[in-house]
Amino acid sequence: MSHWPLTREDIARPAYRSLAQGIAAAIDSGSLRPGDRLPPHRDLAWQLRVSVQTVSRAYEELIRADLISGEVGRGSFVKSGPRETVEVPWFRAPVDRPPLDLSMMTPVRLPQIDEAWRDSLMRVAAHVPAPVMHSFRPRQTMSLYGGMAAAWLARCGLMVPAQRVLVTNGTTPAMFIALMSVAGPGDEIATESSTCHTLKPAAQHLHLRLRGIPGDDRGMCPEALMAAAHASGGRMKAVFLLPGGAGPFARIMDRERREALAQAATKAGLIILENDATGPVARRRPPPVSTFAPDRSLYFTGLSKCLSPGLRLGFLATPEMLTERVLNRHMSMAWMATPLMAEIATDWMANGTADLLMAGQRTELTLRNRLAHRMLEGQSEGGPNGLHRWLPLPAGTDEQALVTRALDSGVALAPGSGFAVTDRAPAVRLCLGGTTYRELEQALGIVKAILPAK
Repeated sequence: MSHWPLTREDIARPAYRSLAQGIAAAIDSGSLRPGDRLPPHRDLAWQLRVSVQTVSRAYEELIRADLISGEVGRGSFVKSGPRETVEVPWFRAPVDRPPLDLSMMTPVRLPQIDEAWRDSLMRVAAHVPAPVMHSFRPRQTMSLYGGMAAAWLARCGLMVPAQRVLVTNGTTPAMFIALMSVAGPGDEIATESSTCHTLKPAAQHLHLRLRGIPGDDRGMCPEALMAAAHASGGRMKAVFLLPGGAGPFARIMDRERREALAQAATKAGLIILENDATGPVARRRPPPVSTFAPDRSLYFTGLSKCLSPGLRLGFLATPEMLTERVLNRHMSMAWMATPLMAEIATDWMANGTADLLMAGQRTELTLRNRLAHRMLEGQSEGGPNGLHRWLPLPAGTDEQALVTRALDSGVALAPGSGFAVTDRAPAVRLCLGGTTYRELEQALGIVKAILPAK
């Protein structure tokens, strides 16, 4: 049941829940769009031959689920703005996911990954360190695996002492901890006009405001950042950057712009939050932004998008002035990282598996980016080793309708609205690692066929 309007035949018992589910399904399918006004309680009750109380209870359920809003004197409206459960295909249940999934940013599933897990688990099982099984002390985890984490950060171009690296259960926990350490409810975080999709709900949960900063084809404009910080009257506390190709625009920021943004943030008194989720996947990258302002930067990366999705391990490098605060925030939220994951990562790095997998990823991603560039006739944007490409759509294109049409054809895409902080042109994100090469070729052919003419 994903159509609109609903009919009496769509309603089952309990009626209020059936009605709420029907409206939710219509929102999910795009039959009801953000901003659409729902019928008044009495009108819908009459149409469906149910009580006004049933409609009121269904609307209350939808309000609690953050699907609709009730405005006194105006009525009930489908919530505006992107929501992961409505507009982001990767949030769907596995049974709903089509066979050709370009919505989830993941490394290529190389055959070597399965082999690496099997071999590493056997080695670790033969000599399980006692702290993996018995340790309950966060500082012990840091002392055991800080060196491994610092070595990985060096691969990413960042030299930092092991005692200033926090090991986390992935980049998303690292991001939460970084946000909690530099800002409080009501504060502003600057970011690009489209940003990491997990930043938006994180900011909402922490009661932070995101301020989209204008940019150009090189990234965020330093002058615009300084102007926005000044206009905020001190409410802006940090700037969130994705300079390494993991952002929706798949852009790798050049060295000059990185240095200019570090200088702008320093002058504006902002802390730099640098999300480098794809780490050293891209070749010949400039140094991280954090290297140009090490005393005011929180840099975080992880292994799940570089080596294997199941290796949920992140690294958060902190300046000395924030190290204790970051550690305390992490302890209150997650206590410590899972030692077994850190043990497997240590094994991979020590025996060369990590470098082998990284080389395999780069080779395969180079082929896949060339394929996408060729099949989409140069319309998509991205680097030569990126995990995804950004596909701008012609002005006026109904982005959600295109995503729905692709989904009906068996291809899941990530709509640009899922990343947007400010108004921007329609686009979709195409992830390259979640399918085989042949499946990717098939999926890109379907995408090309449904693209509107320029």
